[in-house]
Amino acid sequence: MITIIAAIAKNNALGKDNDLIWHLPADLKRFKKITTGHHILMGRNTFESIGKPLPNRTSIIITRNKNYFKDGCLIAHSIEEAIGLVENDDDIFIIGGAQVYKETIKKDLVNQLDITIVHHEFEADAFFPEIDLDIWEEKSREDFKADEKNKFDYSFVSFQKKAI
Repeated sequence: MITIIAAIAKNNALGKDNDLIWHLPADLKRFKKITTGHHILMGRNTFESIGKPLPNRTSIIITRNKNYFKDGCLIAHSIEEAIGLVENDDDIFIIGGAQVYKETIKKDLVNQLDITIVHHEFEADAFFPEIDLDIWEEKSREDFKADEKNKFDYSFVSFQKKAI
C-alpha cells in the first residue's frame, strides 16, 4: 500500500518558504503514529526542512542531484527508484513535498490519501493537488474543533482510490 500523507489547508496550501505554515500537535502526533516503523519517501526540500532522518522510520530522499548524500537515509533519483528501494514493508508513505505529491498522483502510484484538512486558508507557495472525487472516495473522517493546543479546526480524512 502506498499512501500520501499530508496536512493541507482549505485552499490546498501545504507550506511557504519550505516550511509548515501552522502548528497542529494533534496532526504531528498522528503522523508519527501512522508512519513509525515504515518507509517515508520525500523530496530533498522536504527533507531539508525537517533537517534529519525521523526516528524509527526509513527515510528515502528523492533528488535529481546524483552526488547528494545524507547519513542515515537512502537516496533515489526518481519516485519509481525510491519505491524500488523499499523492502519488507507493506505500507509506504509519501510525505512531500508538493512536486512529489503531484507526480505520484499523476503517475497513478498511490492507493490511499491520508489527509489532515486544516479548516483555514493560508498564504502559501506550495499547494497540494486538487483531490478528484471521481477517482478518490472518502473512507473515513474525524472532525475536531480548535483547542488550547491546536489553534485551528481540523479533520483527519482518509481517501481510497475507487475501483474503476
